[in-house]
Amino acid sequence: MSRLLLFLALLLPLSTYAETLNIPIGEQGVSELQLPQLGEAQRAVLERFGLADEEHPSVGNPPITRWDYREFSVYFEHKHVINSVRHHQPGAAMHHEEQQ
Repeated sequence: MSRLLLFLALLLPLSTYAETLNIPIGEQGVSELQLPQLGEAQRAVLERFGLADEEHPSVGNPPITRWDYREFSVYFEHKHVINSVRHHQPGAAMHHEEQQ
């Protein structure tokens, strides 16, 4: 029992040294890039951005498909956009901070 208390007493101070990391998720990638919007048709995305670098096959029910472009990915349910996500650009947030 005393070893358990000693162990817990040693762990308690470790929690006071925790740091908070701020990751600028909203600043990933090129901010001027207009991503495909919710509900946009696959055909419209294809016409606007061209062929994707990689097209993943549909998965699940309803079928979810992902198209990967250089700077972002687009997720489709059936033939319509349900989400668009910018890829992380390691130097982009740092470059943005230097400009301010």
